[in-house]
This record gives sequence, C-alpha cells and structure tokens, in this order.
Amino acid sequence: MPLLEASDVHGGYGGMNILNGVNMTIEADEIGVIVGPNGAGKSTMLKAIFGLLTVTAGEIRLRGELINNLSPHRLVEMGMGFVPQERNIFPGLTVEENLDMGAFLKPATAPRMKAQIYDIFPPLRDKRRQPAGELSGGQRQMVAMGRAMMNEPGMLLLDEPTAGLSPRYMNEIFERIRAINAAGVGILMVEQNARQALGIAHRGFVLAAGQNRFTDSGEALLNDPRVARSFLGG
Repeated sequence: MPLLEASDVHGGYGGMNILNGVNMTIEADEIGVIVGPNGAGKSTMLKAIFGLLTVTAGEIRLRGELINNLSPHRLVEMGMGFVPQERNIFPGLTVEENLDMGAFLKPATAPRMKAQIYDIFPPLRDKRRQPAGELSGGQRQMVAMGRAMMNEPGMLLLDEPTAGLSPRYMNEIFERIRAINAAGVGILMVEQNARQALGIAHRGFVLAAGQNRFTDSGEALLNDPRVARSFLGG
C-alpha cells in the first residue's frame, strides 16, 4: 500500500480548477519531487493534499485512507506534516520554542524529538536559545522543517524549501531532506531548482497546466531529453 496516492485529482480556487487530473504515488521510503513551469499547479497540489483547497474530483489517500478535503489539523493527527514556503516560523520565538510549538499533539515526546532534530540539523543545537527571526534563511528553513517533524509525521510536504537560498544553503537543505527521509519519513516537495531536486528524488512528477506531463524516477527524468529541453533549460 503506498504511503500517499493521488488519483485524477481536480481542484482549485473560487470554482476554477487549476488541477486537471493529477496522479501521484509515494512509498513510505521515498522522496517525491514536483517540478514544472510557473502556474503548472505544483504548490496547488500540495495544498490540495493538505486540505487547504477544495478537491472537486478524484481521490487522495494516505496509507489507503481517503483524505479528500479533511482539515489540516486532522491530517496532522493522521501523521502528515506541511512546511509552506512563507511564514513558516515564529520569528519572535527562540529556535527551541518554535520546535516546542510543533509538539502540540505529542508533548511527551518533545525531548526525544528535539534531540533527533538537532542531530539532523546540527546548526540549530548551538542556536536553540536564539530568536528564529535572527537566523539566516537556510537556518530558518531548518527550523520550519524541524518544527513540522516534532509530531513524528510519516509524510512530510515541503513547498519550495530552497527558495531564495544561496547555493551553499540550497545544497545543505537537500542533504537534510535526505537525512529526514533516511529517518523513515516519506517526502513530497515542490522545487524550482529542478535539476538538484530530481537528483535526490526517487520519483519525479513534471506538471504542466495542472496535469502530469512526465512521471518517472528522478534519474530517468534528468536523462530524458524531452524533459531537459522543455523544463530543465536544455
């Protein structure tokens, strides 16, 4: 049984569909990456999965259970985490307080999870008492991902985790994503840095106009001349 399965998903905003039949499958040990041009429906698909917009047709299942249009709070209870691109930390709180905020469903496990998160994100350990708003962009992204992990999700959704980061921090965030996946968390992320993201992906989904244009392993998509020509800049 796949960890996450989306079948012929349609949905959008204000009665207008942006998703026009998207299909995705992620296994529990996989990293999935969604790439495509602006307006393709990439972030919209993540929001549809996480209950932030109405799915009008099709099915989304988590571990086989139908989750169409469930509330984000219910999805977090079911083991899903979501890190949006913007406003994903509490800048006035310390790093540690941000992590504690993420443990609202499992406060008893907070000490153990913080230790695990500091192992995955070593820069946060030394800065745990520093206000998160004072950190670099890459470190703030680590805080956001760490906070989403505090409830021990089995599925983590990431929307543009390297947006606006320097090449150094972009590579570091990708390495941390691989570490999260190695710890047993399935990941589905949207990325504009398509080549680098597909380089760590077990599965890749190229969307255009709200539909799957190509679906394959990350390696196969990187080596597909049609994908390179149309979506990877040659």
